[in-house]
Amino acid sequence: MNIEIPSELLPREGRFGSGPSRPRIGLPASLGGAEGLVGTSHRQAPVKALVRRIREGLAEFFDAPAGYEVILGNGGASLVWDAIAFTGVRRRAQAAVFGEFTRKAAAAAARAPWTDCSTVEAAAGEVALCDDGAADRGRDGAEAGATGDSAAAEDLAAGLSRTSLPGADGLADTAEPEAVDAYMYAHNETSTGAMSPVRRFGRGQALTFVDATSSAGGVAVDVGETDLYYFSPQKCFGAEGGLWLALASPAALARFEKLAGERYVPDILNLHLAAANSRADQTLNTPSIVNLAILASQIDWMLESGGLAAMDARCRRSSGILYEWAERSDFAAPFVSPQWRSPVVATIDIDEAIPADALRRVLRANGILDVDPYRSLGRNQLRVATFPNVEADDVEALTACVDYVVERM
Repeated sequence: MNIEIPSELLPREGRFGSGPSRPRIGLPASLGGAEGLVGTSHRQAPVKALVRRIREGLAEFFDAPAGYEVILGNGGASLVWDAIAFTGVRRRAQAAVFGEFTRKAAAAAARAPWTDCSTVEAAAGEVALCDDGAADRGRDGAEAGATGDSAAAEDLAAGLSRTSLPGADGLADTAEPEAVDAYMYAHNETSTGAMSPVRRFGRGQALTFVDATSSAGGVAVDVGETDLYYFSPQKCFGAEGGLWLALASPAALARFEKLAGERYVPDILNLHLAAANSRADQTLNTPSIVNLAILASQIDWMLESGGLAAMDARCRRSSGILYEWAERSDFAAPFVSPQWRSPVVATIDIDEAIPADALRRVLRANGILDVDPYRSLGRNQLRVATFPNVEADDVEALTACVDYVVERM
């Protein structure tokens, strides 16, 4: 199918991927003297100053509560899923699963033989909320699709034993069930475009771990409601992958230290070691200095542009354009209900009479890239990132281009 979209309809920038995402316009010029740092030691003052700039910038950007620390390491947020199993979960975890990424995070905890991981689940496009006995879960407070036991986690673990190992964390097994000590969920499920509220779960020494990979930097949040708010910088921050960052509470830092001293933990998965290196403004192993420079520049721009509140407003304006267009359209509709609709990843269902894969191929041929749905979701759909670097005018242009193509299919 050969449809050429008139140049006057095209967006100025055609990258709309949900990760990796488009960099900020003018990025190369903003990197300044970073080229002088490439090829130099990350243990020396110039690169450490760059890391310090990132850590201090994020603490300001997220208005980090007293005692919270910005920590970082190599490997991306998917590495943090396994790291949490090693140094974040004492014995019992509960994970909210409502898409592919929350499912993968839950599976990482379920595979660890010293943890008992239960799940609370909701269908794609809805949101599952952790259940600590004080909160409703599922759509509109219903429990449709939710499981409060560990049956789903057993499936996730593919038969691997989750029985606590005697002495694995310095404690012997007991006959009485222990309270959940780690609650895990995503702020934004990138695969579906469903956004969860951020709140603390559990009582006593229970910790709350929030995967914020596609929301951090684009959605207002009180990180004081979490113990680990972690993310990768290739989405709202417009940088590259292969790096993770987090804001960690004093309670989380204390648990990382305790469990790292009681269990075997590979260095790369040791969050206590990551925190120790971060305090020295470095990472355990060599980072991408170019990526650090991109991230530092982006944080500077975000702060200069009004901080997190301004980024939240940018994202809501852009996603609002998409949702309003879809609601008016004869052939498109938002996939997610308003209650859970994400301001940073918009998923738009297309009428089955119009093959969305053919539509996306035409858009790609015209320079409009990466509006594909998540591969395993299996929907006739467009998925569009509306991160802070995406201009609202480009989103308007995207909707005009989709209308133009569909009229000619």
